[in-house]
Amino acid sequence: MGRMFGTDGVRGYVGTELTAKKAFEIGLAGAKVLAKRGEKPCILLGMDPRISSDMLMAALTAGICSVGVDVYNAGVVPAPAVAYLVRKYGFAAGVMVSASHNAYYDNGIKFYNGDGYKLTDEIEDEIEALMQRIDEIAPSSGVDVGRVLGGRDPLGDYAVFLQSCVGDVSLSGLKIALDCSNGAAYQVAPRVFKALGADVSVIADKPDGVNINDGCGSTHIETLAKHIKAGKYDMAFAFDGDGDRCFALDDVGDVLDGDMIMNIIGTHWQSKGLLAKNTVVATIMSNLGLIKAAKESGINVKQTKVGDRYVLEEMMAGGYCLGGEQSGHIICLNRHTTGDGVLTALVLAAIVVESGKNLGQLNTMVQMPQVLVNAKIKNEAKAAIMAHEAIVAEIAALEQRFAGSGRVVIRPSGTEPLLRVMIEGEDIKEITAEAKRIAGLMEELAEKV
Repeated sequence: MGRMFGTDGVRGYVGTELTAKKAFEIGLAGAKVLAKRGEKPCILLGMDPRISSDMLMAALTAGICSVGVDVYNAGVVPAPAVAYLVRKYGFAAGVMVSASHNAYYDNGIKFYNGDGYKLTDEIEDEIEALMQRIDEIAPSSGVDVGRVLGGRDPLGDYAVFLQSCVGDVSLSGLKIALDCSNGAAYQVAPRVFKALGADVSVIADKPDGVNINDGCGSTHIETLAKHIKAGKYDMAFAFDGDGDRCFALDDVGDVLDGDMIMNIIGTHWQSKGLLAKNTVVATIMSNLGLIKAAKESGINVKQTKVGDRYVLEEMMAGGYCLGGEQSGHIICLNRHTTGDGVLTALVLAAIVVESGKNLGQLNTMVQMPQVLVNAKIKNEAKAAIMAHEAIVAEIAALEQRFAGSGRVVIRPSGTEPLLRVMIEGEDIKEITAEAKRIAGLMEELAEKV
């Protein structure tokens, strides 16, 4: 049996892989592990607007309260809002119910500790181990049972925090488009940009429970690109379902992914003496173009395995302030403890104002052709396929053929039954064909495992 926690919490198809019973047990075990001793602690819960979030929130609440821990329900808020509010309110932990960029029929549960950081593998393993002996845990009773607390203004408090991250910058005179992915950022993103004076146009801001990420958001940037062609905009931003990712479009509609965003922020901060240790932290999936652009600017790039949690670990260990992933998870550790899509968009908009340049002019990175192809592989077969001698030999042969001008990376998805084949090289047709061929070979081998 594989590990329950993936790279971004527990995630799965609702009703089979992720049930109300499982959510109850996760809440119960999580509360026992994370709750402070010697006082009546509280755990903050937030969610995205997909149809199953209410059910899972109710199950988590029951599990947490059953062991004497109070719950504060923040309602629909972005995942990074949970990380911030936990610290602001002094709660023991936070939980976000969301499957991020996945379709509505999936959902997930991820924890933040009392300092607003995602849990370490060790703490997640402790929660998972406790779930294996859930029947041994004595429930609270009488006055010791947890309650659901109200009051406060979580969305308003988070909006004030976001505005504070860009100081007294005014976005007045800028025309900005936002794609909220019918997700958790649909209220706060327009609110903050309008409060800072921008002329805002918003799409995908009417969630109905099943339209989250449906042809919109950062994983469907083409929708926002089509929207901005109808009017002249200075910039545009697309978020994902839980609001921790951001992709951008410049004034002519060119897409800026996470690598390009890190290049812009890193170069600007370096010019202001704000880039800690002159270093940006990326992952092995970041484009070689980022490495080359950074080198030309005198910026160092540290690379980690895929997952924003691993980027964060490297940032904290090395004392760095900027890191992220090509997928749009950008961590500005001098402002927040986690990746935040709306914060990233605000930082970019502020840089445009401060520099007097548009996003296209600010990006000095030339992207190397890169192809990503998914192979459908059951979770239990991933390790065997990655280590298979035929796959290892194919990778070695390709990289020898590229002779330093390209690379092959195969990694397991932390949230889906997929192996991702990424090939980078100078000839897009060649690397596309090779990525498809290797993905097909892995699927063939998986049938025999």
